[in-house]
Amino acid sequence: MFAHIFLYMKSIFKNVVTITLFTLLTRMLGFFFRIYLSRTIGAEALGMYQVALSVFMVLLTLVSSGFTLIISRMTASFRVSSDRKAMGTLVTSSAIVGLLVSVILCLVIFLFRGLFANLFTDQNCMNILIILLPSLVFSAIYSVFRGAMWGNDNYFGLCVSELLEQVVKIVVCVLVLASGMTALQNAMSVAWSFTFSCFVSSIFVVLLYFFYGGKMGKPSKIYRKVIRQSAPITGVRVAGSFVQPLIALILPAQLMLAGYTSSQAMSLYGIAIGMTLPFLYLPSSLIGSLATALVPDISMAMVQNDSDHIQRRVSSSVIFALFVSFLIVPYFMAIGDKLGTFIYNEPLSGKLLQYSAWIMIPMGLTNITSAILNSVGLEVKSFLNYICGGVFLFLSALILPRFIGINALIVGMGSSSLITALLNILMLRKKLGIKIDVKRNLLLMILFCVPTMAITSFVSSLLSYVIPIFFNLCISCAVGMSLFTLLCVMFDVINFSVYLVKFKESFKKGKNFGKEKTAKNFSKVKHAKIAKNSEKEKNEKKHAKMENTIISEKDKLAKIEENHSKKWQFFQKICKKSGKMKVEEK
Repeated sequence: MFAHIFLYMKSIFKNVVTITLFTLLTRMLGFFFRIYLSRTIGAEALGMYQVALSVFMVLLTLVSSGFTLIISRMTASFRVSSDRKAMGTLVTSSAIVGLLVSVILCLVIFLFRGLFANLFTDQNCMNILIILLPSLVFSAIYSVFRGAMWGNDNYFGLCVSELLEQVVKIVVCVLVLASGMTALQNAMSVAWSFTFSCFVSSIFVVLLYFFYGGKMGKPSKIYRKVIRQSAPITGVRVAGSFVQPLIALILPAQLMLAGYTSSQAMSLYGIAIGMTLPFLYLPSSLIGSLATALVPDISMAMVQNDSDHIQRRVSSSVIFALFVSFLIVPYFMAIGDKLGTFIYNEPLSGKLLQYSAWIMIPMGLTNITSAILNSVGLEVKSFLNYICGGVFLFLSALILPRFIGINALIVGMGSSSLITALLNILMLRKKLGIKIDVKRNLLLMILFCVPTMAITSFVSSLLSYVIPIFFNLCISCAVGMSLFTLLCVMFDVINFSVYLVKFKESFKKGKNFGKEKTAKNFSKVKHAKIAKNSEKEKNEKKHAKMENTIISEKDKLAKIEENHSKKWQFFQKICKKSGKMKVEEK
């Protein structure tokens, strides 16, 4: 049993590492692409594109969110029974349904575009949305084949397809954009590059599906089961995805009511969403990887009723998420203005980054606690907590812009994440009966932020007269993060040795018990060769032993035959003598 558990842990670890590396690479490309866009097309065009994209993402969620998850689950169940025919039937039926739904949505939006255009404060956003519509059809195909590959554990192919989509979007956008274009033309060019990248990624994932041995089948009524199971998931995610589009529609309108022009409102929204927020999502990459690994671990502990393991894992994960979030907060607060000016050439983005850096702390807590709730089957409760937090974001965007302008978005996002995180923690305490006590660590990390900010700001000011801004930012970041980490280790806020020991143990155990699963790996091939050679040596020794046994048996037989021949000769002599004696008597 332990062999299967360790094999499973190693497989999960390998998948998480693969996904994390590709995700980091894809997000880095996207991050630098945003920098390029902000410098090339300007804040107004970026704002129009972001507003249209937020509405498009709702349609995309409706088409693909539930399908991918359900198809992956059903594919995994068919793998257990090795029912390849059912897999093909599932993919074909789901692809047909996805195509029909996406085409119907595109026709509805296109035919009633005049009605939907009234949703936007800037009518040009509707033109951008029309350009994005073909991506719905491509994404519907992509989601079906992606779910099938996900169910077959083809994570590498999925990561490559997502990376390819990002690369194609960047290349096409760079080729299409030209100087002297208006803001609308720039935004439309970015939309065309997005649509083309979706087309390329959908074709690529279909080819990968067949490359990995996938097949199509005859359509059947299995699509009813897919729709029935995916409907609740899709409904929950669509409801959640409405929060961002509502903010995208409400916030610019409220800024205009506060006295800003349409162009200024779009520029402010573009700076906040397109320039500042990507920085705030930096800790999410590492926390998201932890959450991915945490889900199966806690799920397994739930099956085994191991409450102590759940208590330790939840507490350590929450502390780690806090540490990752706090690690970057002092740096952004101290020199965020210089960072925004250097990267985007936009001082306002740097100021907003300084004001909003604290949001990363409740955002990190929300990410990790939501993942824990999902791992114990409380997805609906997690969604309800998210909606409760979203209400505060909605109210902030509706009321505060006339008083504090674009800073209303910062207040709304911070309060929303904080409320959601607190509700998630209360739900974990209530449903799992565990105690999450992080008051001491939280207080210490807040106190550590003060000297870290001071040292970071001092080093940056000192170096500004000596070296270029790029090296200034890098050295200041290294000094600040090193100081914060050192303080956390000295005061026992976080213990890295625990994570290193757990990593080494899981790796060694996986290495001992996971040979069959990782035979394709070079190191495992090497171990297989060694095992084969040792087996060969054992066989040779066995054969040599058998030969020695046979030789010894032959020697014994020869001695026995020799003894028999001697006895026979002796018997013949006796017989001859006895015959002579009888003759003499006669």
